[in-house]
Amino acid sequence: MNMQYYSLNNPSIRADFKAATLAGQAPDGGLYFPETIPVWEKTFIDNLAILSKAEIGMRILQPFVGDSMSEATLLEAMEETLAFDFPLKKINENMFILELFHGPTLAFKDLGARFLSRCMGAFANDIGQKINILVATSGDTGGAVADAFHGVAGTEVFILYPSGKVSPVQEKQLTTYGDNIHAFEVEGDFDDCQRMVKQAFQDQELMKKAMLTSSNSINIARWLSQQVYYALALAQWKEDAAPVISVPSGNFGNLCAGLTAWQSGLPVKHFIAACNANNSFTAYIRSGIFQPKPSIATLSNAMDVGLPSNFIRILELFQQEHRNMTKIISSESISDKETVDTLQDVFHAYHYLLDPHSAVAYKALANHLQQHQAQKGILLGTAHPIKFPDVVKKAIGNTPETPLSVQNLWEREKKSIILPPDFQLFKKNLENFLKIS
Repeated sequence: MNMQYYSLNNPSIRADFKAATLAGQAPDGGLYFPETIPVWEKTFIDNLAILSKAEIGMRILQPFVGDSMSEATLLEAMEETLAFDFPLKKINENMFILELFHGPTLAFKDLGARFLSRCMGAFANDIGQKINILVATSGDTGGAVADAFHGVAGTEVFILYPSGKVSPVQEKQLTTYGDNIHAFEVEGDFDDCQRMVKQAFQDQELMKKAMLTSSNSINIARWLSQQVYYALALAQWKEDAAPVISVPSGNFGNLCAGLTAWQSGLPVKHFIAACNANNSFTAYIRSGIFQPKPSIATLSNAMDVGLPSNFIRILELFQQEHRNMTKIISSESISDKETVDTLQDVFHAYHYLLDPHSAVAYKALANHLQQHQAQKGILLGTAHPIKFPDVVKKAIGNTPETPLSVQNLWEREKKSIILPPDFQLFKKNLENFLKIS
């Protein structure tokens, strides 16, 4: 039976996995949401430690994918998506880190981007039509998408990123591929980039001329596939009680994936939405009132989101009930000073080097465990510290060793088109690339 997805703006609008993935979002501008959340069998949960990564991925995603991909195609997609390590490492007696930065662009978004690219490649072949992917990035998404889609037949990728607001490594990763990867450097912030992408999807004239879709976490293939590494964390968890999990949170696709896995049966004690100064979700959890604010630039730039897209999906998971949400989720807002102090303290005390986003998650988890001393927790290590050399140097006095996968970046030429945050100008450039008018 094929899982159906409905628009959160209008539940009567339905699509299967293939149609929802290709569209990115519903025709009315709403985000797609699955009609049911599958329940994992107890034997699957009990056997996580002995199953292969690809088998875990298959078992989690097959109910969501349905007949949109054959079992063989899905298995191949999962094997290629999970072709690197996701180690759970101990920092101290009560705190562990799931390292999600061993993929090609050293960020957690490699998993979702690789799975999405494999889906899109298969679907482009099925329909015999080129798929044009739009993505707004506050940092890591752009590089992960560029690497995952580079050379994938039947796809063209257009990345919008805020000028001067991503790290040097991040910028190199998203601007130096060329070929079917195109970068737009927007003179604004991430919210401007995200707004322009959403405007493109709502432009009926543009949508009629070209098949446009998204690779942000608004796309169900990105969001749902991230459930897999929560299962990989629990496969390595040796402690007696279920963990607290602290998630660095910006656009909230990551936390939403964890909550989806939890509703399917993944044993988790509690989730912490670890935010920086962009803390509209923190305020919501504490007050029940959601008031989005313009984004603020911080040292953990990939989390600089004022209006998180996946907030509406989290609401849907809990039937809009704030009280039910706060039983499993709390939230902390961590300042830049606390971020730097945490990087420094953890490095000196435990000889472990965090990146700024993971430092936010560490501090939020540490604050929680001070109040709940019998609990133990996992923080998600979402990026390698080399991606943020200035912050790391400020904290520990020197920059981390550069992994081999990054060393050749500096020799590659940046290619980007600089634009003001003007949708009509972006649309004109997009039409020129696509040779439509």
